[in-house]
Amino acid sequence: MEKLMRLYTSFVEAEPADVEKIAGAGSNREYYRFTDGKGKTIIGVIGTSRDENHAFIYLAKHFAGLKLPVPNVLAVADDELRYLQTDLGTTSLYDELKGGRESGGRYNQREKQLLKNTIKALPAMQMLGANGLDWDNCYPQPEFDEDSVLFDLNYFKYCFLKPTELDFHELKLEANFRLFAKDLTAEKTDSFLYRDFQARNVMVDAEGNPYFIDFQSGRKGPYYYDLASFLWQASAKYSHKLRRELVYEYYHSLKNYIEVPSVRHFVERLSLFVLFRTLQVLGAYGFRGYFERKKYFIESIPAAMQNLRELLELDVFPYPYMIDMLKRLTQLPQFRKTEEKPADRKDGFRTADSNVYVGHPQDGPATFSKYDGKGPLVVRVFSFSYRKGIPEDESGNGGGYVFDCRSTHNPGRYEPYKKLTGLDEPVIRFLEDDGEILTFLDSVYKLADAHVARYMQRGFTDLMFSFGCTGGQHRSVYSAQHLAEHLNRKFGVEVRILHREQNISQVLEKR
Repeated sequence: MEKLMRLYTSFVEAEPADVEKIAGAGSNREYYRFTDGKGKTIIGVIGTSRDENHAFIYLAKHFAGLKLPVPNVLAVADDELRYLQTDLGTTSLYDELKGGRESGGRYNQREKQLLKNTIKALPAMQMLGANGLDWDNCYPQPEFDEDSVLFDLNYFKYCFLKPTELDFHELKLEANFRLFAKDLTAEKTDSFLYRDFQARNVMVDAEGNPYFIDFQSGRKGPYYYDLASFLWQASAKYSHKLRRELVYEYYHSLKNYIEVPSVRHFVERLSLFVLFRTLQVLGAYGFRGYFERKKYFIESIPAAMQNLRELLELDVFPYPYMIDMLKRLTQLPQFRKTEEKPADRKDGFRTADSNVYVGHPQDGPATFSKYDGKGPLVVRVFSFSYRKGIPEDESGNGGGYVFDCRSTHNPGRYEPYKKLTGLDEPVIRFLEDDGEILTFLDSVYKLADAHVARYMQRGFTDLMFSFGCTGGQHRSVYSAQHLAEHLNRKFGVEVRILHREQNISQVLEKR
């Protein structure tokens, strides 16, 4: 720590005002947050492996030079056992997705958007990041190869499979392992394999943009690996529909960098890596759970086994003995099926481009009202209870739109939600899981977008939207909040929100 302090002092030319140790995430590196007298922070790192540190330092500088979203390395000790890097904040994607995980995979729209932002940014790391990269700097090896695949498959065999005491023919299994390893490495690509691409290794800024960390174990390898690793992480509990959406986003983002294979070929290759990653994970869970007796890993096994069970139902893998053995493994009494996953919910929040009307030259010049060109638009959005009447218009322009939310499924009928509002996560997940509110808002957005665009064009200063439901507590609050955030995000206008019956107000400032 003393040497790291000297490195910081030398770089900043001042003593830190504060030093905070940051909790590690399973590695042997130590992280510290240094704060100077003006509140500016820098992260200091102490590592025990010079080769591992060297890999991170080299890769970070390489990626930063390509303007990829990674921390900048600011200073490095001569022995490379300590270095300083920019501080990307305290919010990881894993933290941001906590609500979805704890709700059994019921991810709300904001969480889904963060996932899409991340998965769309991954191909740039993999393909652009490979440009000019000297693979000899990678740790512990430069490339994904058959030997590394066989190492992981045997890790699964010895650390997970054998402790279950399932009978199997080791030579037949080994023959299928070798064929599997050959297939996984058959397609050579000049891409960067992140290797440990997971939500904990993605930091998120205030706008929801992802930044990538902990890529020091990366190497040259197939891009399918990272996609499989991220989307089939057992604890995330992503629904089939959400996975399909994210695979779609990744596939189309990948088109920006390479000539992509056909969808069929892509899916077939991805399935191989999903199976491989599932066996890798079970091997790690077996070692950490069965041998090290760590509760978290033992508790994670059922979800991973459910992933395996669903994979085997595809019946697409050309390794007959291995697949038969895995099917028998999933049927062992200790590997009971996990709870049924919630039904895939319908996603919404799509918007249509607005086409502002342009008059025909034969019509001559248009006349304008006294409200034209008066100033920036301010949108007011209300939620209310029909029992207490429609909100009054204070601007004098007539009150704008009033939308009735009462045709949609009401969470207020269910005891767990009676004391909550449409701003609370459990209610949000209920409404989005059900999907009716998303279809409803889909139509609202189309109307609102066109109206706001025209009002901005003409310089009008006021527009009002009101959402009513029975009690002004759940559906109307959700709808008003989401329309307000949508309009502020898309058009940058100031939006004033009033949830009348909840006595909650908020101003989303002009951007």
